[in-house]
Amino acid sequence: MTELVIHPALVLIAGGLLLGFLRGQVRAVAQVVLPLVALALVWQVPDGPAWQARFLDHAVTPLQGDRLSRLFATIFTLMAAGGGLFALRQASRVEVPAAFVYAGSAVGVALAGDLITVFVFWELMAVGSTLVLWSAGGAAASGAARRYLMIHLLGGVVLFAGIAGHVVQTGDVAFTRLTLDGPAHWLILAGFLVNAGAPPLSAWLPDAYPEASWSGTVFLSAFTTKTAVYVLIRGYAGTELLVWVGLLMVFYGIVYALLENDMRRILAYSIVNQVGFMIAGIGIGTEMALNGAAAHAFTHIIYKALLLMSAGSVMMMTGRRKCSELGGLFHTMPLTTICGTIGALAISSFPLTSGFISKSMVSQAASDGHMLTVWLLLTAASAGVFLHAGIKFPWFVFFQKDSGLRPPEPPASMRWAMVLFAFLCLALGVWPQPLYAMLPYPVRYEPYSWAHVLTQTQLLLFSGLAFFVMLPYLKRTLTITLDTDWLWRRLLPQLVRGIESVWSPARDGMTGLAGRMLQGAWGVVERRAGAQARLAQTWPTRNMALWVLVLLLGYLVLYYL
Repeated sequence: MTELVIHPALVLIAGGLLLGFLRGQVRAVAQVVLPLVALALVWQVPDGPAWQARFLDHAVTPLQGDRLSRLFATIFTLMAAGGGLFALRQASRVEVPAAFVYAGSAVGVALAGDLITVFVFWELMAVGSTLVLWSAGGAAASGAARRYLMIHLLGGVVLFAGIAGHVVQTGDVAFTRLTLDGPAHWLILAGFLVNAGAPPLSAWLPDAYPEASWSGTVFLSAFTTKTAVYVLIRGYAGTELLVWVGLLMVFYGIVYALLENDMRRILAYSIVNQVGFMIAGIGIGTEMALNGAAAHAFTHIIYKALLLMSAGSVMMMTGRRKCSELGGLFHTMPLTTICGTIGALAISSFPLTSGFISKSMVSQAASDGHMLTVWLLLTAASAGVFLHAGIKFPWFVFFQKDSGLRPPEPPASMRWAMVLFAFLCLALGVWPQPLYAMLPYPVRYEPYSWAHVLTQTQLLLFSGLAFFVMLPYLKRTLTITLDTDWLWRRLLPQLVRGIESVWSPARDGMTGLAGRMLQGAWGVVERRAGAQARLAQTWPTRNMALWVLVLLLGYLVLYYL
């Protein structure tokens, strides 16, 4: 009877495409109900393969269930429902349908039993998320969408090359545990880490997400990086390298978030920081650590969405996003202030919030494994999280100086979405057992021990004291921070122009048969590029096509020679 099982991802994707043709109250109802239908279908997927087929002489499993996949598919569909509620007032006809395709693709990755299906949904995620970003309109969003697509096309090519090599090497497409025993598995890992926001390409995330609409950033925060966390748990649990990659992400996110003035860029860097905790847990690889990484991904989607909902509400009602231009909003936006503060406490792992019962499992796993350096670094990072997201965001946006702004609360649908997610942050913090029951391994952990509560409370209180002592140094000014995206936004175009300025005179001065042949070949290339330009209209797209070819050729040489 496996043929009767309906694929939740396909329902959400098809519903998203249909949503673009609906209007009025029907569209509003569908926008909230459709993800809930997909959520119900997630829990109808049995353990083990539910759909099986053959593709290019390989057995593929487009639909497969287990505890880990069900956990991630559950939070993805729940997030789509909350995001749909928050975006009921979104005027764009493209954003929410694209977001549902994006969310459905994430569900498809979580329920995939083979690497081919993972790759198909992986690339569809890139398309959906790019459309969410592009639908915000304006030059900034359009440019960010192109850069975002370039990075994810690059990651997709690397992932495809790795999967192709894995299939040639093993003759199998099943998505199981992978080991770093050859170039193919290194390429798959690199492709996964691009979506996770790992250095040196982390800058794509704070470059792109803040340019989305007030509701688009809420959707973007949930799926790409957490899908990467899922596939890393599935494929690379216990890979020690990931411990250090995760720690690098943790401190990279903290430093840049402390320097940032834009409230949504603060929260974007915070995503990198929080995903770093998850990846470090994956690298530790014990059952406690993997439970912690999975639980923290679940809770992070909720409290990060809540933080970005409050930021999006402020942006919608004031038209401003710089911390230096905000403050005193608690006077007329008390509900938004309370919900944003609950999200800030949750991300800081304050007792009785969802972050407290999830992130601490990763630190406990490091302690149980006698990884003293890792434990100390994670503890220090927890204090840094409270500085940049737990205090800095709500303080500069809702409190600090009075900016004179008196915006009203956002529309009712936005308020209800924030209240729902704030309730979940508190409910999971007070009663974590339902979440623990969904985790991939049996949970033998009590978060509310006296030692843990006292240690975390002391850490947060001293971090808060440090914030207010250093407040004169943390006040934001109208400045920008340089990140690694400068390399492909500024340096690379300058290098291309420099090469062209040297090559053109040299080419024109060539004589003889060799010169004429080279000029003729270059003319063919220019005509081809001109024809492509009529389709693409941008050098970045043509450059990406070139790099796709270079990567594929490089992999073939590496693999076969």
